[in-house]
Amino acid sequence: VNSISGTLHNDSGSVHFDGQKLDGLAAHERTHRGLARSFQLPRPFGSLTLIENVRVPLLYTAHRESGPLHAGTVDARCEELLGLVGLAGKARQKPKDLTQVEMRKLELARAMAAEPKLLIADESMAGLSHSEVEEIIALLIRLNEQGITIILIEHIMRAVMSFSQRIAVLVSGRKIADGEPEAVVNNPEVVSAYLGQ
Repeated sequence: VNSISGTLHNDSGSVHFDGQKLDGLAAHERTHRGLARSFQLPRPFGSLTLIENVRVPLLYTAHRESGPLHAGTVDARCEELLGLVGLAGKARQKPKDLTQVEMRKLELARAMAAEPKLLIADESMAGLSHSEVEEIIALLIRLNEQGITIILIEHIMRAVMSFSQRIAVLVSGRKIADGEPEAVVNNPEVVSAYLGQ
């Protein structure tokens, strides 16, 4: 994931996305090509409101074929993104006022501000309650229905099974299974790796 997003540079092999080679490109350059990532531990700008937190990636990372956005358009888009994740009513609050699940939603709104073709959602549900996990799953499904491909990195199997169309299982950096969810979770090597023998 770090090699795909540009956080780390690969020592060998290459990363291709949407027909373009990404090797050597910085993270922000990859974002301009349609990649975005949310992080397990959100790190919003604490001194900014939620709408300002969404405005930063909207202004500085998004690639716009239609040209630059104007002030009114930016604010409207920020409001729209916050509404998409259920935070429109808190747009002028600071991140310190948010619950854990709201912080995850803000993290997803910030990633979506970059207008990605591919969103890498890195453990967006870690540490959340059952009902909060359901909220994030519903949000990711809505994003996917808008045409955004999502790579979900997650250990909560209920979430993985209800969201995924395809699952790849890695153990110590080696792929041991790849395919439809039911087949993968019943793969003996997957069962052994995750549940023991």
